[in-house]
Amino acid sequence: MRATIGRYFARFDEGEVIRWAFRGLLIGAVGVLAMDLHDLIKARRPATVSPAGITSPILPPAVDTRDGEGGSATVDPRDQVLVDEDRLRRPISFTLKPGGILAAEGFVDVGAAARFAAEIAVRGEYVRAVLLNSPGGSLDDAIAIARQIRARGLATAVVDGAFCASSCPLMLAGGVTRSVGVKSAVGVHQFYAVGEMPAEPAQAMSDAQATTARISRHLDEMGVDPALWLHALDTPPRALYYLSMDEMRGFGLATDTGPIAAK
Repeated sequence: MRATIGRYFARFDEGEVIRWAFRGLLIGAVGVLAMDLHDLIKARRPATVSPAGITSPILPPAVDTRDGEGGSATVDPRDQVLVDEDRLRRPISFTLKPGGILAAEGFVDVGAAARFAAEIAVRGEYVRAVLLNSPGGSLDDAIAIARQIRARGLATAVVDGAFCASSCPLMLAGGVTRSVGVKSAVGVHQFYAVGEMPAEPAQAMSDAQATTARISRHLDEMGVDPALWLHALDTPPRALYYLSMDEMRGFGLATDTGPIAAK
């Protein structure tokens, strides 16, 4: 019997076994998230997400990852960030700056990807890097912007003092090189839908699984380890898991801490 099992697993290379193990881990995390959604639905509480689709305050607190077992909480770089909260609450805008830099600042509203495409169509020949300063927003638009960035062969950066959270790291992943300043803040958390009432449990679980699969596939296509998103699945929408520089390098989200990131 043992020999039969050994022959079965010998059919798969080590990389494939690891990929399946990771998929199982993601499915388990989504299941826990769906159970949390079920508890919310039982209470029949209306959603509290603002129409803008961003959390308040702009810089949410760092999630505590200790779970009562000692150890340390996630890093909290908020004191290093210099943000104009009113500016970041406005729809994302794109401003061409000297040196081929396109500054993208504000929350990612529905329609942001179309505006980015229009900007690139007019000024794309001058752009070499996209600087991000955003609390996130629309998942669809963030992924679409990331794909346009990659298709154009552009770099991305989060400079010292800037903020990139929620769906913003998905845009950051689009850069052919990705520069992150040591005095910036990059964070992830669970996605949530804007609406009057939560979905029914079965639909909520289906939606959570589909969203997780989509984000994982996007990160993988961009050359970023999808395991990064496990931190998002563990983190409530009104907190952030702030990624350390070592984590960003390890996951492949940051490939550079060079001059662009230090501007």
